[in-house]
Amino acid sequence: MVKELNIPSRILMGPGPSDVDPRVLKAMATPMIGHMDPKFMTVMDEVMQLLRYVFQTENELTVAMSGTGSAGMETVFVNLLDPGDQVIVGVNGLFGERMVDVAERCGAEVIQIHANWGDVFTQEQIETALKNNPDVKFVALVHAETSTGALQPLEGLADIVHAHDALLILDAVTSLGGSPIKIDEMKVDACYSGTQKCLSAPPGLAPVTFSKRTLDVMENKKNKVQSWYLDLSMIRDYWGSERAYHHTAPISMNYALHESLRIIKEEGLENAFERHERLGKALHAGLEEMGLELHVDEKYRLPQLTAVRVPEGVNEAEVRQELLNNYSIEVGAGLGALKGKIWRIGLMGCSCKETNVVTLLGALEQILKDKGAKIRLGVAIEAATKVMFHKKVNE
Repeated sequence: MVKELNIPSRILMGPGPSDVDPRVLKAMATPMIGHMDPKFMTVMDEVMQLLRYVFQTENELTVAMSGTGSAGMETVFVNLLDPGDQVIVGVNGLFGERMVDVAERCGAEVIQIHANWGDVFTQEQIETALKNNPDVKFVALVHAETSTGALQPLEGLADIVHAHDALLILDAVTSLGGSPIKIDEMKVDACYSGTQKCLSAPPGLAPVTFSKRTLDVMENKKNKVQSWYLDLSMIRDYWGSERAYHHTAPISMNYALHESLRIIKEEGLENAFERHERLGKALHAGLEEMGLELHVDEKYRLPQLTAVRVPEGVNEAEVRQELLNNYSIEVGAGLGALKGKIWRIGLMGCSCKETNVVTLLGALEQILKDKGAKIRLGVAIEAATKVMFHKKVNE
């Protein structure tokens, strides 16, 4: 006989998913109704309204696609790219590499620009690539590179891209709800995200938003969208005024997203940004005071995802396993070029709170001490606490 599930309670401090607010879990137990029910249409309308709030946009086409953040990535590329289109993709981590793969599967001609894993792209790099490739139609960048913990500056990028008659695509899977994106102010043309990071809903939906420029591209697309399931020419009619049936929407996941977005609206988007920034800096201060090195330069660090270099002589997998087994804390391993070299510590959404910073620092210090790592003892929590409460470290 198959036993009932017995899942332990964890503190989720990896690269995602993040902890889910009890209100969101409760919302998922809301009675099931049909995906064409007028009451569900009201839920959809409110989800679109709230997504515009967190994306900081007035874009009409702002919806939650059925699928995880990777479905959001595919949605953007399959609806915009035609075979033979040239697209510049910035590769400074695993998810830049993934964009390359997806774009190539669409038949696009991909022009890669590279930065070290943990670095970001300069305006000069992007402008040079555009000048060298005058037929480029799109530039695709990762705003928050989850594999490295680097945050790509956006100021002025779209102006450069638009000056070369191209459109800007942005991956905001880890930044939406945790760092300012300002889709309209930054003139981003297409952006996708996921629900399981700073939105603190379970994985399963992919928020996307498209500017008027991209709508023109879709309407003049030469080839049929290669994915029936992600074809916005049909899905727009379901989320729009026509309410035309396309596929059975994940009802309970939309309940969850609706409630998670309501929680962000109640906190206030600027307050959510401040919380992630402040607690991210507190974690950074504690880790560095302990004697650990952070992988990303301070001015480009992503507050909600921190890459910590593994001390010499320490088995990184053993540390993660002890955090999980002894403290029920989940942190992430390095990926790709950083496999075995870093830990990825998340402070996203509901997981981004003071108690988690203190608990993680205390647990990590004890484990590293037991393993003989060269760290400073008894200083990390004090350093983090000073930052959490807006005091200078070592004042």
